[in-house]
Amino acid sequence: MVNIGNMMKQAQQMQKKMAEAQEKLSSIEVEGVSGGGMVKVTASAKGDIKRIAIDDSLMKPEEKEITEDLIVAAINDAKQKGEAVSQEEMKSITGGISLPPGMKLPF
Repeated sequence: MVNIGNMMKQAQQMQKKMAEAQEKLSSIEVEGVSGGGMVKVTASAKGDIKRIAIDDSLMKPEEKEITEDLIVAAINDAKQKGEAVSQEEMKSITGGISLPPGMKLPF
């Protein structure tokens, strides 16, 4: 028979580890790049945008639409990299147990 007390203790330990991982992800930075490095977006692994750097050559009025597209591309690149880091961190906590597609921790 399963000991409920042990299960509760394990759940509390997992919850503590999850909170620590979330805090760690806030401090990990990833960089999304587009336009051959002309636009760079720095974000936390949780997806919070920290900085945007735009090459001076893109600061022309006639390049406005291209610049806007490159910013979106760099943000999406940073987001993907942050999600990859986040998944790796969560794997270390869950012991490599794969979660069903679309399921994210913490619940």
